[in-house]
Amino acid sequence: MSDAEQAKGAKNGITYADAGVDIDAGNALVERIKPAAKRTARSGSMSGLGGFGALFDLKAAGYADPILVAATDGVGTKLRIAIDTGNVGTIGIDLVAMCVNDLVCQGAEPLFFLDYFATGKLELDSATRIIEGIAEGCARSGCALIGGETAEMPGMYHGGDFDLAGFAVGAMERGQDLPAGVQAGDVLLGLSSDGVHSNGYSLVRKLVEVSGLGWQDDCPFGTGTMGEVLLTPTRLYVTQVLRAIRAGGVHALAHITGGGLTENLPRVLPADLGAQIDLHSWQLPGVFQWLAQTGGMDQGEMLKTFNCGIGMILVVAPDRANALAALLRDAGEDVHVLGHVTDGEAGVSYTGTLL
Repeated sequence: MSDAEQAKGAKNGITYADAGVDIDAGNALVERIKPAAKRTARSGSMSGLGGFGALFDLKAAGYADPILVAATDGVGTKLRIAIDTGNVGTIGIDLVAMCVNDLVCQGAEPLFFLDYFATGKLELDSATRIIEGIAEGCARSGCALIGGETAEMPGMYHGGDFDLAGFAVGAMERGQDLPAGVQAGDVLLGLSSDGVHSNGYSLVRKLVEVSGLGWQDDCPFGTGTMGEVLLTPTRLYVTQVLRAIRAGGVHALAHITGGGLTENLPRVLPADLGAQIDLHSWQLPGVFQWLAQTGGMDQGEMLKTFNCGIGMILVVAPDRANALAALLRDAGEDVHVLGHVTDGEAGVSYTGTLL
């Protein structure tokens, strides 16, 4: 028998598929998500999915002397609810929002986004829904989904588990970065959140467990099941806030994520300035009332753990506050005049009661 005949009849050895990695499924996923990625194309987009790298043209995006701004984040243990319920269609919106909402706080316009999706076994339908959610978040924020990585890692993730990370890059013209010009007397405009967003879910899951409710039980503070309501995606503030920035008078923005109002607002204030917030200036949403009651949590703990109904704060010039509030309301935001920037002691002080 010739060498060629021996080779042809030789028994096939162990394959990558035998080790649990399906390259064909990965290729099929790329083909499935190409239409979703394509609809996020914007000025500056240069290439589709599939290359070793992704290109973006800053000049074509309209920038003359740009400064790049980058952000990365995940979704935290909110993923656990998505995995346990199988409701994975909106978790990608959370992923995008956690990154791009941070970018606009620097004064930057989000330009492009890349995702990292890792799982033990690639399930095409589920993965497609996840990445279509990412594309939806990008489309809503004017950000191109230009690439990513899908990693199938058997032995690392089990029982349908997966993880997500996101990476966003934005730009602004030189000299337009925020915060800038914050001073005592500036007005604090709070934009309502769409629930818990994507922070504090280790505590949320613990409190649901304590309550004795399951993800499929009727939600006592919203319409639908507990799982559905608690998976309400993080609100995207990008296009609305960029309109406010371009209108003039915005000195700083704070995305209210982990650490709540107490920890996030001081990040954008000079060291010699503080902030005073009237807790009667908005109504605590039902989800937070339920969390506080179920856990017996005091006001201070709530304010440094959750957004408590305020997902973004704009620090604005007093003479621009009314006009900017009107602009944001016209853009679909629920706006609350929370308080003002103060001289003296750093940090946030509160008047009134939340609970």
